[in-house]
Amino acid sequence: MTGKQRREQLIEVGRKLFAEKGVEGTTVEEIAAKASVSKPVVYEHFGGKEGLYAVVVDREIAALLGSITGALTTEMGSRETLERAALALLDYIETSTDGFRILVRDSPAGQSTGSFASLISDVASQVEHILAAEFKRRKLDPKAAPLYAQMLVGMVALTGQWWLDSRRMKKADVAAHLVNLAWNGLAGMEKKPDLVTRR
Repeated sequence: MTGKQRREQLIEVGRKLFAEKGVEGTTVEEIAAKASVSKPVVYEHFGGKEGLYAVVVDREIAALLGSITGALTTEMGSRETLERAALALLDYIETSTDGFRILVRDSPAGQSTGSFASLISDVASQVEHILAAEFKRRKLDPKAAPLYAQMLVGMVALTGQWWLDSRRMKKADVAAHLVNLAWNGLAGMEKKPDLVTRR
């Protein structure tokens, strides 16, 4: 194997082990054994388990963000854009289950970069612009768009995590229900929302 081929092999082996056991449950010894190499080879390519994990996470984040960004930048109506974004996340979960498990399992709470939370924040920033335009069109306050973008993207992401393990519903049905709640909720928004208990 060339150095590049060996590196790709180690990334794939690490990806499978991280998805199965998590970063803490995986050892350099296991990675080396599964790849049929010595431990020093892993250290030579990645400096250790954490370096390999960082490469795996970077690739997964790039893949997921790329597919969602593609869905969000296609010129369509707002509802169709929401449908495409929900399907993009569910497609990624379906085709890259190991990658999604890695992103959600070991994502440190409160970490602002290189985590599932930072990925969701990046997607929410893109959704924010779409929502702001929709809010203006409906004569709602566009300053609230960042808040609604976080809520909307968080709802889709958490539903995706549930679907990852459940799989009781077809992907298109999950997306349809997500869009139903999000779109119909957005369609009936009040101009100045307030809590009933505060009225």
